[in-house]
Amino acid sequence: MFTRVEVCQAKSGRGEAVGNKVKDDLLPIMQRQLGFVDLVVLADKANPERFVCLSFWASREEAETYHIQHYGGISDMLKPILKSPPTLETFTVVASTAHRIAVAMAA
Repeated sequence: MFTRVEVCQAKSGRGEAVGNKVKDDLLPIMQRQLGFVDLVVLADKANPERFVCLSFWASREEAETYHIQHYGGISDMLKPILKSPPTLETFTVVASTAHRIAVAMAA
């Protein structure tokens, strides 16, 4: 399993708008993508305009296909309410109880 971690900062007072946009517009796009597993959106209690979005994918290739096909349009959709473009990092999921993943680590 593979995850994309995006961190974004909403414009002042626009945190709720970002959360709604992700839930109402972004999530349905992701759910239609081959390999999409889950989306977790975290709000920063100390900075309510800061979000961390973790999307889980069955494979790196499927996440990359999503990125190529949809990331530009989604970035454009969020641009009016974000302070700056989101940062993106990618990771291989080593373990997850929610997704019943356990990868044996070499000794």
